[in-house]
Amino acid sequence: MTEKTMVKGNEAMAEAAIRAGCRLYFGYPITPQSEFTEYMAKRLPEVGGSFLQSESEVSAVNMIYGAACTGRRVLTSTSGPGFSLMQEGMSYIAGAELPSVFVNVVRGGPGLGDIQPAQSDYFQATKGGGHGDYHAVVLGPGTIQEAVELISDAFDIADRYRTPVIVLADGMLGQMMEPVIFGKYRDPDSLPDHSEWSLTGAGKREPHKVTSFNIDPYELEKMNMRYQAKYKEIIKNETRYETIRTEDADYLLVGFGTMGRILGSVIRQAREQGIKVGLFRPITLWPFPYDQLKKSAKGKKYVLDVEMSTGQMVEDVRLAVGDSLPVHFYGRTGGVVPNPEEVLQALRKHTEEAE
Repeated sequence: MTEKTMVKGNEAMAEAAIRAGCRLYFGYPITPQSEFTEYMAKRLPEVGGSFLQSESEVSAVNMIYGAACTGRRVLTSTSGPGFSLMQEGMSYIAGAELPSVFVNVVRGGPGLGDIQPAQSDYFQATKGGGHGDYHAVVLGPGTIQEAVELISDAFDIADRYRTPVIVLADGMLGQMMEPVIFGKYRDPDSLPDHSEWSLTGAGKREPHKVTSFNIDPYELEKMNMRYQAKYKEIIKNETRYETIRTEDADYLLVGFGTMGRILGSVIRQAREQGIKVGLFRPITLWPFPYDQLKKSAKGKKYVLDVEMSTGQMVEDVRLAVGDSLPVHFYGRTGGVVPNPEEVLQALRKHTEEAE
């Protein structure tokens, strides 16, 4: 029987990264993810890894760029204001096609905001916070256990497609504690071999070059089209979602991350009151499961998207559903978390309007 460990979310994600073979971490402490940085500072030297606290998030992302050029698994973690500072580097990393993992434990904003949980970094993560035509894969865990599993998957996806991957958590997921089953330790030397492009010393071979720069616009266009072909493969192979009681539902709730988890309680209470509602929870926020949501929404009377923001994912929900049925939105912002009762009130309101 696999043993469960009671652990805080930030520390669980950090341990999951180490077990996935990550031995290089560069970052700067920021609430509500500081325990992630502290854990890595303690644990990485114990497993032969390297931890470096940078002087800023701008420095951290450029250290990630350099370390990723070696083909080893690299990671940073931060929160909203720090992630904002990393966006230029994120664009460089995507353009240079470097596998790397970023964990954003989202807090309220904009600006300095507060340290409470939010989901208002959705646009920044899914639409590309940096310049140019690029995407990063974005994973939205709903529990600490799922976060642990998605951290491991994030490294595999990053390696498979040579792309940055973002794990978009929030302050609640980072600070809560839950029992977790960790995966086995993976030997860094047994991980995918990137010697065909990585910078590890030329020796007897021709030197490699890792860059996103090309002064010839036609050649740069070819690079961009190669990226787009890769993104189509990611959409085809990596799109993930979860549905709960959608088959017989009259109404459909949509939420991601811990908000999706809260909506599970809403469904149970609504069903007890005779309201037949189901849940669609995107797990990959990019690529967003447009086709799968459209299929789940078919035959429903309306869709209610619920977020810890003023409404960002709701734009993707509306793109998926189109004009086939109404899409409503309910959200709280600034670090305020919607509770099941207020979501139920919104559900009752729209149900009465639909009848």
